[in-house]
Amino acid sequence: EEDDVITEEEQKSHQQRHRNRRILVGLCLAAIIIFVITDSTTTGYIKRAVDSLLKWVEENPVAGILAFTLFVFVATVAFIPGAIITLGAGYVFERAFGLGLGVLVGSITVFVGASIGAIVSFLIGRYLLRDCVDRLAHRYSMFEALDAVMKTKGFRIMALLRLSPIIPFNAINYISGITSISLLSYSLANIAVIPGTVLFVFVGSSTACIANNMGSGATVTIVAFVIGAVFAVFAILLTSFYARRELNKIIASRESEQVQGDVDIEEGVQRSDIEEAQNDVNELRNSIQC
Repeated sequence: EEDDVITEEEQKSHQQRHRNRRILVGLCLAAIIIFVITDSTTTGYIKRAVDSLLKWVEENPVAGILAFTLFVFVATVAFIPGAIITLGAGYVFERAFGLGLGVLVGSITVFVGASIGAIVSFLIGRYLLRDCVDRLAHRYSMFEALDAVMKTKGFRIMALLRLSPIIPFNAINYISGITSISLLSYSLANIAVIPGTVLFVFVGSSTACIANNMGSGATVTIVAFVIGAVFAVFAILLTSFYARRELNKIIASRESEQVQGDVDIEEGVQRSDIEEAQNDVNELRNSIQC
């Protein structure tokens, strides 16, 4: 019982740390957006650096997209959080191709790079660093409950995990490698990261758009950005809530099956004991009759 209490306390502590990290990341992202917009009207450091990068991307669009895809791939495998990188993709490609095309190109670039990185991380976790990943998996007890149904419902469960920020993206990549999910189901489930990717790219592109239009129609741009961001965030939160609820249902169902299995085993043992006792009685009766 004491071990169970300690485990529960450790799990609550880990969830609290994870929640604090998410808040910290959110504050950092907000600070970066404010800094970029402020810098565009004052020192212009970021503008000059981005202009140099944009010039190269405009002159070499294919090479620029491939280079950014490679950068996202390396960051994913190296366990580097991708939120800031995704914002950067939106900012850079908006400046290079405009808002609409910038969001499209940025989203595709990040999605391809992150998906390839996620598959490579999965294979590393399954075949090269299994022991290390196993220790990491113990920090997320949810995977132990879900692993038993991963083989038959792997795509659905992985898609729900991608939609819900319960476990960090990079951690899922490696931990999934030691579960029973197939590589095909895991790879296909990466489509579930598209909504979040588009949201972050849109925010980055809108930040660039606001920075470019400061002083000339900035109010309209800011209002459009805020309205779009609010609706996008609401949609992501709603999707995340649904995903979390479905995951909880699957876990509860699995735990119920385990309890029922334990009950069946106990009843089977009891029946076996009764049958043995009955056989002993019959043998004794036969002996007496003889």
